[in-house]
Amino acid sequence: MTTAALPQVPGTRDPRVSRTSRVTRFAGSPVLRLVVKRLLMAIPIMLGVTVLTFWVLSLIPGNAAQQLLGPEATPEQVAQLEEQLGLNRPGYVRYGEWLRGAVTGDLGRSIVSNQPVSDLLGERLPVTGELVLLAFVVSLVLAVPVALLAAHRPGGVWDRISMVVSTAGLSVANYVLALILVLVFAVQLGVLPAIGFTPLSEGLWPNVRSLILPSAAIGLPLFCFYARFLRGDLVDQMQQEEYVTTARAKGVGSWQVLIRHAFRNSSFGLITVVGLNLGALIGGTVIIEQIFALPGIGQMLLQAINTRDFIMVQAVVVVFALVAVVANLVVDLLYAVLDPRIRYGSR
Repeated sequence: MTTAALPQVPGTRDPRVSRTSRVTRFAGSPVLRLVVKRLLMAIPIMLGVTVLTFWVLSLIPGNAAQQLLGPEATPEQVAQLEEQLGLNRPGYVRYGEWLRGAVTGDLGRSIVSNQPVSDLLGERLPVTGELVLLAFVVSLVLAVPVALLAAHRPGGVWDRISMVVSTAGLSVANYVLALILVLVFAVQLGVLPAIGFTPLSEGLWPNVRSLILPSAAIGLPLFCFYARFLRGDLVDQMQQEEYVTTARAKGVGSWQVLIRHAFRNSSFGLITVVGLNLGALIGGTVIIEQIFALPGIGQMLLQAINTRDFIMVQAVVVVFALVAVVANLVVDLLYAVLDPRIRYGSR
């Protein structure tokens, strides 16, 4: 017995056809093709990073067995522990075992503590994530209005002040700035803690308070760079682009032209620079976390290098590389959001 097709009401569409067409359009969309392309490109990149990291670590003198036993250990004791830890096997064998586990999500166990590396990363990653996020927000929130004020009147008072501040900020390394901030706000004024981290579970303000100084040490140099870069691009847009001249001829105010037109176009360059600097932003946490005694993955990386815990170092490097790959993917997607005319993969 066959079921008769339901009558189609004139002027309406079959919902099954509508859902199918939407899925088909999404599957063939340029954005989806971009995501798939970037994910496929990430595979050889991540593989190359792990191979290079493993090879560089193998060149570092000493090993975890010697570090665990101490300088007074005999060669026989060191050799025995190396055999127990599997450090006496060829490098390609150890890398192959690690890679097989990493593909399934198992990053191995720490040579020093014998704890799963994934658990240790899960404990440390939120601290570094909060630090990077706060530094990122501070740098951009300050950079955009400062750049707009400076570009509105090039050569004016705000432009000169921003030039002095940004030049001074770019001239000071983040670890030097960190020591200055500790001396001023923790030692002399006593308004902020010098070291330590307060988890978010103990309150939002105590958590943010413990990260103000380290995030400022990372974010302020970035703010100076972003502000000068965006200001220069905005000035070029306002002085050289024809659409600015057309808008002014129509009677559009200078602030409206600057924010609605010039800033929109300049945001492409800013997004690119932010994406490229994200790796440096994460890398800066290694020293800053050590200075402020923050229990993040940067501090864990230094400890792993000192103890020759190569499994831990390998895992942290993979996390850094993965963040860089994802950041570049997000930058490409933001291009498509800001300018719908961009069609990736159409050529």
